[in-house]
Amino acid sequence: MTHNDKTFSQQVLKWFDQHGRKHLPWQQDITPYRVWISEIMLQQTQVTTVIPYFEKFMASFPGVADLANAAEDDVLHHWSGLGYYSRARNLHKAARMVMENHAGEFPQSVEALEQLPGIGRSTAGAIASISMNIRAPILDGNVKRVLARYRAIEGWPGQSAVARQLWTIAEEYTPRKQGADYTQAMMDLGAMVCTRSKPTCLICPLKDSCIAHQLGEETRFPGAKPKKDKPERAVKMLMIINQNGEVLLEKRPPTGIWGGLWGFPEIQVNGDLSEDSLREKTLQQTGINISEFEEWDSFRHTFSHYHLDITPVKTFADTTQLHSCQVQESDHWHWFQPDTPSQLGLAAPVSKLLKKIKQSL
Repeated sequence: MTHNDKTFSQQVLKWFDQHGRKHLPWQQDITPYRVWISEIMLQQTQVTTVIPYFEKFMASFPGVADLANAAEDDVLHHWSGLGYYSRARNLHKAARMVMENHAGEFPQSVEALEQLPGIGRSTAGAIASISMNIRAPILDGNVKRVLARYRAIEGWPGQSAVARQLWTIAEEYTPRKQGADYTQAMMDLGAMVCTRSKPTCLICPLKDSCIAHQLGEETRFPGAKPKKDKPERAVKMLMIINQNGEVLLEKRPPTGIWGGLWGFPEIQVNGDLSEDSLREKTLQQTGINISEFEEWDSFRHTFSHYHLDITPVKTFADTTQLHSCQVQESDHWHWFQPDTPSQLGLAAPVSKLLKKIKQSL
């Protein structure tokens, strides 16, 4: 079987002309900045989810200078609910680097783009090919799936040997001309036709020479990630309310889960936790004596590498000693009024709980 790279790209481009997506917001007024923001948002996230986030982000930060000059809290606020928050922190850092090191212009090569925080080889390739007319292969999740099936590449693409093989094939098939269309076409083909569980092979432009299709084993490729049981952690989230009806929020460390976002003080739970012990731990952590507990139903929030079981605890601050407590004078803490619109970066479970607190007061 021959796999002529020119025929491959011609078939893909012909399909794109007829069926590809051409009206997504980031496909209008194409600039390196707009392509970059969309590519980062689209990592791990569906197009339909991204569209309103992208439009709101562009309205607030229309160019790289606006993003570079914004407060991190404001950037994280615009990201609230999208998850994988290190993407937002890296966007902010990269925008500052573009302003400081590149005079506000995106560097014009894949290698230089890769030096910016949060931009890997595939994202750099997408920015270069779509907005700079530079020939560059990409290998996002959609493209990995198309190529792994087309050539029946065994193994999980997260393994470096498999990834290397796929990069070689991606390089081979990327045409010299029409790079922007081809890049978008490959993403669309993976997202719309060569889908993970039920690919619609009958309408695929590559069906006649796709090895997986000829074998009738499309879903065998690409190989699945080896399964590992996710560890579980449990926390109590303390929703401490003061005499003004404000709720105490704590700024999380810059790295790690929900890094840089605002959340409720958390107490790790190992086994049963008595009320006295909860009071003591809260006092140690915040300097606040609390009274009256109301434990809400627990729920599970799943991250890529573990499950977090959250038990919200609504409680009240002892108002007699609040004036001297350590949370008064620190940018690490914030008394938040649930009635006011938030300009803070909040993790999704925290946003939901704040709404419930508002209804409960």
